[in-house]
Amino acid sequence: MEPNWIKWGKALQAIAQTGLHFSQSEYDAERYRQIQEIAAEIFARHSLTEKETILDLFSKDSGYATPKVDVRGVVFRDAQILLVREVLDNHRWTLPGGWADVNETPTTAVTREVFEESGYQTQAVKLLAVYDRTHQGHTPPMPYHVYKLFFLCELVGGESKVSHEISEVAFFPEDQIPELSQSRVLPHQIQRFFEYYHNPDLPTDFD
Repeated sequence: MEPNWIKWGKALQAIAQTGLHFSQSEYDAERYRQIQEIAAEIFARHSLTEKETILDLFSKDSGYATPKVDVRGVVFRDAQILLVREVLDNHRWTLPGGWADVNETPTTAVTREVFEESGYQTQAVKLLAVYDRTHQGHTPPMPYHVYKLFFLCELVGGESKVSHEISEVAFFPEDQIPELSQSRVLPHQIQRFFEYYHNPDLPTDFD
């Protein structure tokens, strides 16, 4: 579970962002900006990130505060799972995926991400899991509330391709999973997805 300071910081940021969206007086807006400053100070004090950097992140979001959506593609070939090696996370491995974009359906987002990060063309066929990042044990913590959607995707074409973000693309058997980027995917999640591979009728996981 997340420590209290993260919960408090997220809650204050959500209050401030939503308040700034609905506020009709400059007096109220200034109070919400002060709350946002407090939230940024909490994150800065407990991390190696400058307060100004946190405030810049906050400024990129507006409107009613809601969770962000991360989509990940689960692709199997010959009882092996597709993983990509992230350049920006000390070359650790993860399921291909990323943030869903505005005006994309979830399945469009995940197939796009799989193609961009691996070079493989896929078709999303089942929603395997909807996880709250906070309750799964991902590290490091984030200043946002995140829902993670994992889709089973069938391989339909393409070929392995690296990029400036991805240094390697490969399939791995269940007993040879490499070091994972635990900000993105966790060992127990990979294990669960192999259970889906062996038993396709399992229901969707959530929470």
